[in-house]
Amino acid sequence: MLAMLLEGARRPLVPAAVARPEPGRGQILLRVLACGVCRTDLHVADGDLPRPKLPLVLGHEIVGEVAACGAEAGRFAVGQRVGVPWLGWSCGTCAYCRSGRENLCDRARFTGYDLDGGYAEYTVADERFCFALPASLEPAHAAPLLCAGLIGYRSLVAAGDGAERLGLYGFGASAHIVAQLARAQGRRVFAFTRPGDGEAARFARELGAAWAGSSEAAPPEPLDAAIIFAPVGSLVPTALKAVARGGTVVCAGIHMSDIPSFPYDLLWGERAVRSVANLTRRDGEEFFGLLARTPVRTVVEEFPLAAAGTALDRLRAGAVRGAAVLRPDGAARA
Repeated sequence: MLAMLLEGARRPLVPAAVARPEPGRGQILLRVLACGVCRTDLHVADGDLPRPKLPLVLGHEIVGEVAACGAEAGRFAVGQRVGVPWLGWSCGTCAYCRSGRENLCDRARFTGYDLDGGYAEYTVADERFCFALPASLEPAHAAPLLCAGLIGYRSLVAAGDGAERLGLYGFGASAHIVAQLARAQGRRVFAFTRPGDGEAARFARELGAAWAGSSEAAPPEPLDAAIIFAPVGSLVPTALKAVARGGTVVCAGIHMSDIPSFPYDLLWGERAVRSVANLTRRDGEEFFGLLARTPVRTVVEEFPLAAAGTALDRLRAGAVRGAAVLRPDGAARA
């Protein structure tokens, strides 16, 4: 089968013919229908996340069709459509796992980092960490839901139910999903984009943002909460300036540049800064349950599997509108 291999940090992906994996105990073999290209993939490829399995098949927003089941795998039937997220395994026995916080498990293994992911024609996954997907969801449009959507949902929950005025810093794959969920909940969305990126601001307004402008600009009114999707540490004090007393700033990324020092006055007034780390299976159950009641429209740019490097380059340059998705099945649409 064809797989796009990462052989080292800051090196181009290499197309390779590799053996199709065999599902082990409790695993399922998936024919990959679509795989989202996530900013976390960039952080792995660029060496920001330092200890990936090498060589590695990136990709953790996988929509696949079950092709075979390993021993003791019985959750899904051959031919069923499933999604594979970032969290690929947790120990189940540590204090974090036993308290419903498997996202913080010290021994957790992650898809497309510790485990080979979806930049390939086939992959295997632990069935316990997969999600059933309705066949009505088009694969390319479903793929971004498995990380951009899930992490966005977890970040939205962290922002708090009372955050009626919600700021989103960085309007890409996650933000364009969260904006739709927030609007459906009756919140007002204030979108902050790269300075000079008028296209991203227009995109945000198309999706219902009450205001959209440069991340260097102040919003027209104080915010109740802000979610930072861009991996830019200097946005933390910027967002703190924008939120009202009692507001929360949520850092949603897995990696961020250093946060500069800032005066305590920005934090005072019971403002809070917190991060979001990974996801739990419960997040997925809640999120996909919510989508059944509140459909969202994912905007995607599709690429054939062999163009994975191009997709990463476009994402790095901020040139993707919505989310980038690979189609190993050859069905990519321009």
